[in-house]
Amino acid sequence: MEVEISAMTFGPFGVGHRDGKAVMVAHSVVGDRLEVAPVSERRDYSVAKIREIIRASADRRGAPCPYLPRCGGCDWQHIEYAAQVRFKGEVIARELGRHALGIADLIDPAGLVEPAPAEFGYRSRIRLKVGAHGVLGFHEFGTNAIVEIDSCMVADTGIRMPLHLARSLGKRVEEIEVVRDGGREVQVAYLKKPASEEDLRRARNVLESDPEIRGIVLRSGARRETLGETAITVELEPGLSIEVDADLFSQVNRSQNMRLVASVMEMASIKESAPVLDLYCGAGNFSIPASRRGARVTGVDADADAIAAAVRNAARLKLRDAQFIAMKASETADFLHRARYRPEVVILDPPRTGAADLMEPIVKLRAPRIVYASCDVTTLARDLAALARAGYKLERVRGFDFFPNTHHVEIAASALLT
Repeated sequence: MEVEISAMTFGPFGVGHRDGKAVMVAHSVVGDRLEVAPVSERRDYSVAKIREIIRASADRRGAPCPYLPRCGGCDWQHIEYAAQVRFKGEVIARELGRHALGIADLIDPAGLVEPAPAEFGYRSRIRLKVGAHGVLGFHEFGTNAIVEIDSCMVADTGIRMPLHLARSLGKRVEEIEVVRDGGREVQVAYLKKPASEEDLRRARNVLESDPEIRGIVLRSGARRETLGETAITVELEPGLSIEVDADLFSQVNRSQNMRLVASVMEMASIKESAPVLDLYCGAGNFSIPASRRGARVTGVDADADAIAAAVRNAARLKLRDAQFIAMKASETADFLHRARYRPEVVILDPPRTGAADLMEPIVKLRAPRIVYASCDVTTLARDLAALARAGYKLERVRGFDFFPNTHHVEIAASALLT
């Protein structure tokens, strides 16, 4: 059947319509006219694959990566970069608009998303699957098969394939992350079982034989062993950097993260001595800059290792009015409400699943301002709708293209209590 693609989704699909029913087509672009073959049927939509491009969109290009379309990593690389940014703005505006948030006059999709300085070579870290005989790559689109690669176009040009470590650890390792820090790197191996003495011996041999490797982390769940120097430096603002272990979360796009931090600080309008609550604070991506501005910051995260890193950074930077708590964010917000703590600003940066269980405790705090950073527009829209029902009015929305050549986008939104 023929279908013309009229919109992109927050995912790898373009959408067209046939006989009044939505048709989702992977690797398509708005403006494509396609001959497609059905893959699966749902009540409200069908999924199809391209059989033939009858008329290519003006925004379609040949994907520069030789591993596409098999590799499932860069699901929008077949789209011209300027169009990727435009489509991301349209997706954000459409998803937020569905929830009647009163944003029609706040959002211009054409200028909503800040483009990345570079569409390739931007990732400071990549996490590779390890297959049989030390094969390294990413999952094939739509399957768990591994597409073997020998380089990745979106990775920092200094990132190398960790073949030596993969082959040394053999069947015991499932994934290896390579984290670039200046001229050297840290490699993080995710093992099926806690590291044995033999695993440590083999990893030590890899470290000692390669001067470009600063350190190696062997992880299995919460269990971790470290060899060498495993901390990396992450610049948050001009003149302000934090140190964090390579296996803890840090944003992959360092230059865009600096723009996000600047935008969140502007939206937060932080004043001297103002109480600020930072939920899902990690190692202090927003807490440390807020404290630097004189705020009395309470940072909360369930990851005890991230909290320990935040404490070390605050001490190193002599930020005496920053405190950090290792606890689930929802439990902390509820506790602070009972303690009659009222922050002037709440900042939250939850994982992809959002913070639905946190909305009620946050609302009870009655903070005049909430700033929400999100990597998933769908869960962001859901949570902002909950805030709107509780009397908050959406003030600003800004997107940042942290992940060129994929459908992913980072978003910051601020809401005021009315």
